Amino acid sequence: MAEPLFRRDALAAGRTDAELRRAVRRGDLARLTPGVYLDNEGLRHLDDVGRHTIYARAAGAKLGPAAAISHISAAVLHGFDVWRTDLGQVHVTNGRDAGGYRSETRDVHAGRLDGDVVELDGVCVTSPARTVVDLARTVSEDEAVVIGDSALRRYPDLCFDGPLDVPRTGIAAARRVVGFLDGHSESPGESLSRLRLRDSGIPDPDLQRTIRTPGGVFVARVDFFWEQWGIIGEFDGMVKYEEVGDVRAEKRREDALRDLGFEVVRWTWPELFRFETVVARFGRALRRIRSAPSQTL
Repeated sequence: MAEPLFRRDALAAGRTDAELRRAVRRGDLARLTPGVYLDNEGLRHLDDVGRHTIYARAAGAKLGPAAAISHISAAVLHGFDVWRTDLGQVHVTNGRDAGGYRSETRDVHAGRLDGDVVELDGVCVTSPARTVVDLARTVSEDEAVVIGDSALRRYPDLCFDGPLDVPRTGIAAARRVVGFLDGHSESPGESLSRLRLRDSGIPDPDLQRTIRTPGGVFVARVDFFWEQWGIIGEFDGMVKYEEVGDVRAEKRREDALRDLGFEVVRWTWPELFRFETVVARFGRALRRIRSAPSQTL
């Protein structure tokens, strides 16, 4: 990760303001905020999350003592998965009851932090639980569940009681989101899949179930499993397999699962947004299971 250059550090190392200005004019340095620069070549090679990380850290280094980086910017600094959430502004909570504002590059939220602050590499950031709750109050359910599941993967014992107990706009929605979170979802696609399954009325599956032969030999670890029906669900996040060997290995795995009597239902990223095709596929698998002579339900 490229590191921001602070004017105070550059001056302490013997560089001058004139040299910094010339470096910006030449395109060697990009000026992120007053007194904060970044190597322009490094900035060009960053993706949106990497670029936001730099901007958030630069903003965090200049915060007052009562404030903290928050919301999506805190999620990025914590390393949580983010999906489709706007990264155009750095988000800050000011630690006060008033004084919020928005600018082209900054979204300052008015609100007390109540001790829900941690320090990451010298920058004050809202705690993991506070970050998830703040986002669950303010972004779409899809975005919030992706972030929240990721937070629980990283911190399995995360407790949301404190942030959820404070009356704030959107707290009812936050409680619903937090009640749905599950750190066993291992990717944004799996988190979104759980939402689509719920919204389609399909019962909650077991997540990350290990399947073995009757003799105890490992066969597979599957994304979703409905034991009551013997149906396995697999979210395929790859657009295409990189090697022919990958395709063959996946086919052998799926054949082994079917040999054990399981139905396997697969879906892809595009199908998360036309999930009725997956529901129909699931229904056909269920009918096959129920019509199998050896199956008793």
